[in-house]
Amino acid sequence: MADAARRWSLEESVRVDADRATLYGLVADLRNMGRWSPECRGVWVRRPPVRPGTRFVGFNRRGPFVWFTTGRVTTARPGEAFVFEVGVLGLPIARWGYRFEEDEQDPGGATLVTETWEDLRTGRGGGLATLLGTVFAGTNAHRRIAVNRHGMRTTLDRLARTATAGTAG
Repeated sequence: MADAARRWSLEESVRVDADRATLYGLVADLRNMGRWSPECRGVWVRRPPVRPGTRFVGFNRRGPFVWFTTGRVTTARPGEAFVFEVGVLGLPIARWGYRFEEDEQDPGGATLVTETWEDLRTGRGGGLATLLGTVFAGTNAHRRIAVNRHGMRTTLDRLARTATAGTAG
């Protein structure tokens, strides 16, 4: 019954004065995630650049909690969309994505960047994955939405500052 109030997905957007290709390039280089995300401290990718099927390891920390995730890129469409799924110990945890769209209020100029999150801790193994999230990341499933909303806003703000400061390389 407690899952009735649980949120399973979230989106946050920001308008950035940079083109879609530049923003996609920043996000698709997963090694950058540690620069922007308040939880991710780094990402190891064996063979960049990434494409669908590329696997990686994410190293995360929030307060005293430290954990790693394994991930796989599922969508890599330059200038349009970048999506990856993460898990722990073979259990699916979340799908993260980024969409890059022309800002309708500033055609030909700004880009609307939307970060998405979907909780994959469902079905068989979902309870164990939820428990592991509470133990290792210090956040239960109901608080995860608030934590992710804050983290997504921080990530998007830092991404926008990087892109507009001209430090895209």
